Amino acid sequence: MPAAKHSMRLLRMPATVIAVTGLLLSACSGGGGHKAAADSPGASAGSTAASSGAAGSAAGGISANLASYYNQKISWHSCGVSGFDCGTMKVPLDYAHPVSADDLKLAVARKAATGKGGKLGSLLVNPGGPGGSAIDYLQYAALGYPSAVTSRYDMVAVDPRGVARSQPVECLTDKQMDAFTAVDTTPDNSAEIKAVTTADRTFDNGCEHRSGKLLAHVSTVDSARDMDVLRAILGDKKLNYIGKSYGTFLGATYAGLFPKNVGHLVLDGAMDPSISALDSSRTQAGGFEVAFDAFAKDCVARSGCPLGTTSVADAGKHLTALFASLDAHPLKTGDVSRPLTEALGTTGVISAMYDQSAWPSLRSALTDATKGQGDALLQLSDSYYERDDSGKYSNLMYANAAVNCLDLPPAFKSPADVEKALPSFRKASPLFGTTLAWSSLGCAYWPVASTGHAAKITADGAGPILVVGTTRDPATPYAWAKSLASQLSSGHLLTYQGDGHTAYARGSSCIDSAVNAYLLAGTVPPNGKTCS
Repeated sequence: MPAAKHSMRLLRMPATVIAVTGLLLSACSGGGGHKAAADSPGASAGSTAASSGAAGSAAGGISANLASYYNQKISWHSCGVSGFDCGTMKVPLDYAHPVSADDLKLAVARKAATGKGGKLGSLLVNPGGPGGSAIDYLQYAALGYPSAVTSRYDMVAVDPRGVARSQPVECLTDKQMDAFTAVDTTPDNSAEIKAVTTADRTFDNGCEHRSGKLLAHVSTVDSARDMDVLRAILGDKKLNYIGKSYGTFLGATYAGLFPKNVGHLVLDGAMDPSISALDSSRTQAGGFEVAFDAFAKDCVARSGCPLGTTSVADAGKHLTALFASLDAHPLKTGDVSRPLTEALGTTGVISAMYDQSAWPSLRSALTDATKGQGDALLQLSDSYYERDDSGKYSNLMYANAAVNCLDLPPAFKSPADVEKALPSFRKASPLFGTTLAWSSLGCAYWPVASTGHAAKITADGAGPILVVGTTRDPATPYAWAKSLASQLSSGHLLTYQGDGHTAYARGSSCIDSAVNAYLLAGTVPPNGKTCS
């Protein structure tokens, strides 16, 4: 989730997954925009952290004023992609005060189980973000997950409220977003600090102007409650779910709210709900440093490595020098209006840390940069921000900021707070710490006060929950998976000793076999189970 310039809790799916999800289920749409976008937002009742005591009446049954949502039927139709069906579901804008005139329409898609054996119900998937399109990811999950699972489960996804096809949060024009992503996040003087804060304020004001009414109602708790409505609509007594990255926080939040409705939950690339936004950003900085070291170790062992061929430490020095050079003299690209700035170059490097399959592209891009060509690094940065070749951005970053700023109090309240924290960030990550610190300032100016807080989630009464952690995961450090598994009363930890972000359905037969056994038979791996 790093170089998301605005908010430092962007937890992305790996590059290999993004490449597979090229088809768009264009027929699946929850409608554009939302009602009264410029209205002044109010506080969202009930949007607190889903600790073991936060479930309240939500876990105790369905209130009368929510019955119509739980009892609705989805009118399914073909998405235009073979085997996939699309539809929409209604949810209240505000669960505390549901008003039909304010209802949100969420886009839903499914692919029916392919096997002839006994079906096990629905398996909901979410790729993370916050802000990632679950419907786009469904194409990968339905076609790329082990057939042992997809043959028994109907694969289902819903774009969370405010995301993609589900009445998306909007903030900036594409040209404004181009400018925003290029702003220097390693400011050297007061003028550059002012530029950072001005960019953040412009972003936040744009979100309020274009999506004001929605902003108070896109918390993770809200989306978790939406998932329970979908569970009921699908006819499932229990929710079966695979959440990747931020999707683990969404899944854990669901378990805290509705422990008795938990079926098989796989939380892969886990977040730690008990830590603050500040600790999250700082720990993640360290995660990206560890990931870069793994990349550098591989690179320097190859002839022609653009970061030298001597040591990991020397590679770090080469990258630092490149960043400094970009800061002073941005590189030309094929787009004369978009030179490769230090911020864009840093984002390009970070984007390749999510998946080993992107390492060759990064080596090539860094080689080009040493020769004065910035196009390849810019392309890596654009893929991170979901900017297409026509210059259009998805709403990923807008939804990301909206959810993050609502879920937790801001990491920093002022530039002075950032400056005080810089030494600890630089200690955690000499290469990326400064960028991640300044990128965590955006929520300080958010127009809606946070409604959540950091808290442990125990989900007392839930069935076994499987937490998967990767030891050198850059975006969700392994320590978070250990922490979440220990918090959950029924948590079980499965470890992948390796690189990359998340582990299931990404090439490890050991991980896949363990997760499959849990999804198909409820069998949890033995304590301490490690795959490599």
